[in-house]
Amino acid sequence: MFKLSVITDEVSQDFSVVLRFLERHELDGVEIRSLWNMPPQRLLSRAGEIRSELGKRGLEVSAIASPFYKADIDNEKEIKEHLGILKSCIELAKTLDTDIIRVFTFWRKGKWEDYVDRIVELYEEPVDIAEDEGVTLAVENEPSTFATNAKLVADFIRRIGSRHVRAVFDPGNDLADPLGEKPYPDGYKALKPYIVHVHVKDGRRVGREEAEWLPVGEGEVDYRGLIKALAADKYGGYLSLETHWRPKRRLDRRLEQMPGGEAFSSLGEEASNISMRGLKKIIRDALGLDL
Repeated sequence: MFKLSVITDEVSQDFSVVLRFLERHELDGVEIRSLWNMPPQRLLSRAGEIRSELGKRGLEVSAIASPFYKADIDNEKEIKEHLGILKSCIELAKTLDTDIIRVFTFWRKGKWEDYVDRIVELYEEPVDIAEDEGVTLAVENEPSTFATNAKLVADFIRRIGSRHVRAVFDPGNDLADPLGEKPYPDGYKALKPYIVHVHVKDGRRVGREEAEWLPVGEGEVDYRGLIKALAADKYGGYLSLETHWRPKRRLDRRLEQMPGGEAFSSLGEEASNISMRGLKKIIRDALGLDL
C-alpha cells in the first residue's frame, strides 16, 4: 500500500512547522525541497538535525526534490554546476536514508525529437554516478522542460535503459502539458512500469500551456481513478502532496508558480491543510480506508 508525505516548502520554510504538519496529518514521511530558505543541495549542514527530528517521530524522507537539470541545455557552465548539485543531493539523500532523487530534462526551448539525443547524452555521467552510488534518478514530467508529459518521460527512460532511472509521476503537471495529455488514464498508463514516486496537486487547464492550481479534489485530475489504479497495481511508494495552490484572497497568482522561498511558503500550511484533507477524503472514498 502506498504511503503519504508532503514537500517541505509547500508547508513552510520553518522545519518545526513542517514537523507539526506531519504529526497533525499522521503522515509517513516528508519530501525535502527547500527548508530555511535553502535548496536541497545546500542542506547538508542541517542534515543531522533533519534526520534526528524525523527519527524521533518515526518518520521517513520520501525523496529529495532536487532541481537537477532544470538548466539550459546549451550552457556548458550551467550543466557542470548541476552535476555538482546532483552530487550534493545524493549525499543528502544517503544521509537521510532515501534513494530517490527527483530530476528533470532541461528547460524546454524546442521540440522533443530535436533534443532528445542530446539529453540522453548529457545523462550518461549522471547515470554512471547514480549506478555507482546506488540511487535512483526519478525524472519528473514538467511542462517547462523537454519531457513535458508522462509519455515523453517514459520514452526517455526507455532510451536511457538503466534501472537507476525511473519516474516521478505528477498528474497535476500534465494539466499544463502543451500536448494535452490526460493525467489519468493516459499519463498513468504510459508511465506505470517506471513510477517510483507520485506528486499530488490539482487544478484545471486554462490554456494550452497553463494550469490554475486548486485544492486537491476540486480540480480536473481524476485522483479517485488514479488512486484505485495505484492500489490495484500494488504501488508501494509515496503519494507526496505538492499543493501549489494558495488562497487567492491573500496571494498574487504569480507567486503560485514559484516553488521555493519564503513568499511561496508563507500561506503553505493553510493551503496544504486543506489539500491534505482533500486527498485523504479521496482515498477514503476510493478505497474505503479509515485515514
